Amino acid sequence: MNQPAAASNALDRDAVAQFVDQSWEQEILPQLIEYIRIPNKSPLFDPDWQANGYMEQAVQMIAGWCEQRPIAGLKVEVVRLPERTPVIFMEIPATETGGAEDTVLLYGHLDKQPEMEGWRDGLGPWLPVREGDKLYGRGGADDGYAAYASLTAIEAVQRFGGKHTRCVVVIEACEESGSYDLPHYIEHLKDRIGTPSLVVCLDSGAGNYDQLWSTTSLRGMIVANLKVEILTEGVHSGGASGIVPSSFRIARQLLSRLENEDSGEILLPECQVEIPQQRVDQAQVAARELDGDVAGMFPFVEGARAVGDDPVQHILANTWKAMLSVTGMDGVPAMKDAGNVLRPYTALKLSLRVPPTCDVDQALAKLEKLLTEDPPYGAKISFVAEKGGDGWNAPPLADWLAKASDDASMAYFGRPACSIGEGGSIPFIGMLGERFPEAQFLITGLLGPASNAHGPNEFLHIPCGKRLTSCVADVLNQHAQRG
Repeated sequence: MNQPAAASNALDRDAVAQFVDQSWEQEILPQLIEYIRIPNKSPLFDPDWQANGYMEQAVQMIAGWCEQRPIAGLKVEVVRLPERTPVIFMEIPATETGGAEDTVLLYGHLDKQPEMEGWRDGLGPWLPVREGDKLYGRGGADDGYAAYASLTAIEAVQRFGGKHTRCVVVIEACEESGSYDLPHYIEHLKDRIGTPSLVVCLDSGAGNYDQLWSTTSLRGMIVANLKVEILTEGVHSGGASGIVPSSFRIARQLLSRLENEDSGEILLPECQVEIPQQRVDQAQVAARELDGDVAGMFPFVEGARAVGDDPVQHILANTWKAMLSVTGMDGVPAMKDAGNVLRPYTALKLSLRVPPTCDVDQALAKLEKLLTEDPPYGAKISFVAEKGGDGWNAPPLADWLAKASDDASMAYFGRPACSIGEGGSIPFIGMLGERFPEAQFLITGLLGPASNAHGPNEFLHIPCGKRLTSCVADVLNQHAQRG
């Protein structure tokens, strides 16, 4: 194994790597295979989650495995607040009494996105399939592995000569719905959580599978439903077109108020921020580490291309600029069912990603006004905000964590650690950033090229999962011994 020349801790890295590899093969992967089979969709996508019981099945499976780990002092509890999704909460005392008040918080979630169409033959959202280094199926990498990897890392530290401070592990069941239940649990558990000096989140992305990636920022998000009504019922398209405007055209006009359809630029001033120079510098380094092929991780159809060709701008556009996606539509029949009818309405689900430092509440208020005022042709416009959350910009990185991350990445991947912003959102991180402004953050994960979280053919990259687990163990050990 490639180790730094001067390792400043007693952790046996070779033993850690061997133990983690064995644990993944014999313990974690069999669990993840069963976890993938459970259609425990997030409450937003399964309003009857309590009656259906899939969430409870996943909670019991993960909590049961955790309870059996031979970790000194481990306590596992399923915490339940009325009418809210449960949380698995775990406490592990420090290996030495001197670290009893110094806490590391490790985070993950167990709820999943819906099925999505487009899975290739032989694959499916609830069908676990291992092909070489990949385990296919919904939720393995997003984020079923987090509880297993967190405890395996802690166990490795205890087994092989390392130290760790007090650890708490929080596994929620509402992240894919915007974590609306989580603030209530954080408040409920605040005395047991304490004041973390380090937060480790295993729910983020990776630029490649060849090194440890740390997320430096997360975009905020607004999800809203926009409905345009022009008729009380559908009418013959030949008899009405030219007199009655298409509801789809009206919706398109409204979206043009928000977005430049040629470039994708969001025109709302409240969604535009100045990008910090440090993030620009980090994007340049990340682009070099990725050999300038940032767009190559996406499955473009033959002949298609990305927006622009500058890899640094690709990273910044994906992490520090607002962008709109239309993720769903109602009022539009499937083509096989479509008659010559001018439809009475068009409804769109809008997913607006906003920069990390954008004020989401202010942007939402302006967005609603922009889309609903002075409607074309006097159409009836409905706008309903479904969920939203502020983004997050990491605090300055402590020297010890920069060194620990780099040391761990070199030890287990053979390449230095790298930092990059993330285009998605993890509401929990912004929440913790506000509550614990002095904490350091290691936000990382397995959602690398083509892993396709939320989409079809989602997979977990197994070798990267093993190395990442070892890196977490190493960072926990170095955190406990920092000056």
